[in-house]
Amino acid sequence: MAWRSHGVNNADMVRNLRANGIIKSDAVANAMMAVDRKNYCPYAPYHDSPQSIGYSATISAPHMHAHALERLKNQLTPGEKALDVGSGSGYLTACMAVMLGESGRVVGIEHIPELVNLATKNIKNDNSNLLTERIKLIVGDGRQGYPSEAPFNAIHVGAAAPNLPQTIVPLMKSTDRWCITL
Repeated sequence: MAWRSHGVNNADMVRNLRANGIIKSDAVANAMMAVDRKNYCPYAPYHDSPQSIGYSATISAPHMHAHALERLKNQLTPGEKALDVGSGSGYLTACMAVMLGESGRVVGIEHIPELVNLATKNIKNDNSNLLTERIKLIVGDGRQGYPSEAPFNAIHVGAAAPNLPQTIVPLMKSTDRWCITL
C-alpha cells in the first residue's frame, strides 16, 4: 500500500500510513504526528512520493520514513543516541529526536552545506527546542560517521550504498540496528 498513503494534512497522511499497514506502532505514529512534514518539504508535503528539496536532493516518500522508523523503533528509545547519515531537510532527524525523548540525541550529517542550513531552519520553524541539546547537524562525509559522539544505538543511512561503509561500523553499540539501502 506504499505510495497510496497521501493525505490532505499531516494527521491525514499519518492515518493513511497506519491504515495501509506501513506504520504499525504508536511510537512511530506519534513521532510522525509531532513533526509536520510541511515544515520540511516545500511542495506536496503530504503526497506519498519523494519531493525535491533543492540542491539536486530529495526528501524520501513518507512511507519510506515510516518504514525506517519502524525498523529502528526498538533502538530509538528515550535517552539513546542515533546517527542520521544524509539528513537532508531534517525531517527524519526530527522524528528520531522525538522518539529518543528529552534525554536522547541525534546527530544528522549531510555533505551539502546548504542542506544543513535548510535543515536547521526547518527544525527551528517546526520545534526549536529540538536544536538545543537533542539534535546536532553537521556538514561532513557520512561515510566517516561522527566518531566523537559514538557509540550510536541506531544508524540510518538515507542514501543507497554499494556496501556497508566499514568506517561507521565501529560507531555502533552492541545493541545496534541499521537502516541502509544496499
